[in-house]
Amino acid sequence: MLRISDTVKHLIIINALFFIATSFVFGEVMYDWFSLWFPKNGNFQFWQLLTHMFMHGGLAHIGFNMFALWMFGTPVEQRLGSKKFLFIYFSAGLGALLFQLGFYYFNYLPLMEELLGSGLTESQILQMLKSNQISMDLSDVQLANLKEAFPIYNASMVGASGCIMGILAAFGMMNPNAELMMIFLPIPIKAKYFIPGIILLDVISAVTGQSFFSPSNTAYMAHVGGAVIGFIIMWYWKKNQFNDKRWN
Repeated sequence: MLRISDTVKHLIIINALFFIATSFVFGEVMYDWFSLWFPKNGNFQFWQLLTHMFMHGGLAHIGFNMFALWMFGTPVEQRLGSKKFLFIYFSAGLGALLFQLGFYYFNYLPLMEELLGSGLTESQILQMLKSNQISMDLSDVQLANLKEAFPIYNASMVGASGCIMGILAAFGMMNPNAELMMIFLPIPIKAKYFIPGIILLDVISAVTGQSFFSPSNTAYMAHVGGAVIGFIIMWYWKKNQFNDKRWN
């Protein structure tokens, strides 16, 4: 595991280049262009579906993700090869954004339905969400709905966490008895228990807003989506292509 694999090395370099460009060259423009914005937001562009996977929100964010990519990605790539590794990596990233956007829409659409039903037009609603300014007299219910819709409309996603959760799930499928530890909980736990536990905590955080081991602005459902897709892919491959004693 100490020797980094080629594809993992190249991914880390690309992520580092994006981070350097964001931190020292272009600044906020990088976030405007390459973060994944909520599709109703005017900043949304189709290329962000891919580029957001290489953006990060700070040194700790990219540092933790790249450390996890090296630690778990290297053995997974060594076992599966670069093509299958990349398939899991980007499939998990896409699964992560679908889960997170689905969660956003699940909360956003009922709010929009109530606001439209109260007599506001869509253009009026979007303008107030965009400007964060109230341009007319509104009821308490309308104001409350706008307040809830505002952080969703203005939400943006960055980071490789969804991709890495897919790789972590793949690692766990290949090494179910490997003992893992969290920085904040230095107790060895087997991967077959550790990974489902992390996913459960992310689900609880997404539903309740209660953060356990990560910042409160974490896209928790993206973590869940990445892990679920990684598990499904590895389960399929294990069942259909790798049914031998190496997996026992």
